[in-house]
Amino acid sequence: MSQLFPMIDDDTDFGKWRRHPSNWHGAVRAIASRHKLSTVDVGPFSTGTNLVVGIDDRIVLKLYPPLYRRQFEVEHRALDQLAGKLRITIPQIVGKGEIDGWAYLLMTRLNGVVGSSVWPGLAEAGKEAVLAEVGNTIAEVQSVAPGPIADVPPRWSDLITRRIAECHAWHAARGLEARFLDDLDTMLVDAGVIVGNGQPAVILTGEYIPENFLLAEINGKWRLAGLFDFGDVIIGPADYDLLGPSAFMAAGKPGRMRHFLMGYGYAISDIDQEWKDRLFTLMLLHRASDLRNVVIDGWQQKIGHLRDLADLIWTLEVD
Repeated sequence: MSQLFPMIDDDTDFGKWRRHPSNWHGAVRAIASRHKLSTVDVGPFSTGTNLVVGIDDRIVLKLYPPLYRRQFEVEHRALDQLAGKLRITIPQIVGKGEIDGWAYLLMTRLNGVVGSSVWPGLAEAGKEAVLAEVGNTIAEVQSVAPGPIADVPPRWSDLITRRIAECHAWHAARGLEARFLDDLDTMLVDAGVIVGNGQPAVILTGEYIPENFLLAEINGKWRLAGLFDFGDVIIGPADYDLLGPSAFMAAGKPGRMRHFLMGYGYAISDIDQEWKDRLFTLMLLHRASDLRNVVIDGWQQKIGHLRDLADLIWTLEVD
């Protein structure tokens, strides 16, 4: 029997392969047949690291080449661990397997609209309401015990040690100004102590951003409807998952930030300079950190030192 999947061990080669449906249509149909699914309508989703294909509007197939094996291992564990424990809808696993060293998951397709297509057009009150729901959802996910997810490396301590070591080069490569790089080096001296504050280890997705959740319009108001993509889940301190909404959704607006943090469960009195320093240090060390993408226009001209950016992001005072 011929191989359905090629030997690919490089991100670039995988990207080239996934762009051409003729490369993977046969494999998708073979997997669907294995699980007795119809393939009348098969279409890929354009976003995400892996190849994700919709099958007849009911099922989603996610393919993981060997280089993304870790994502498969953690995603199916996370979905199993969270199943039935959240108010928000997440995919249910209906099948999984492996062919030619490639792993795959078959999951239920969620209803709703990808948040990134709706978020920019929401009125301010709508954004505040969604952020409150995002905060509450993060807290719900973190209330579930990690279980077998904790068996998938890396350990948090290993991840942070590596991120501290590469942090200067990482941000320099992403265009951080020299004056801020000097500040960064000063902050990194105490980074290990600052982020190791004794918070319990919880389930973290690292990606609570509009691209990874679904919204639905209910009685004329957009509400959080579903959460997907658990391929980057790790186990670590709870505050780590506050970073995405803080940097990319709150946009330095006090009302949004207050709704988000209160939805999560923080009291405004909990937010002090030590808390901001810890969150900002975590942001600098995040696996996908890129300060160019912080949604605050011209923040580079508004601050004298890098640490001051934390005050712009986590602003709670109403003008």
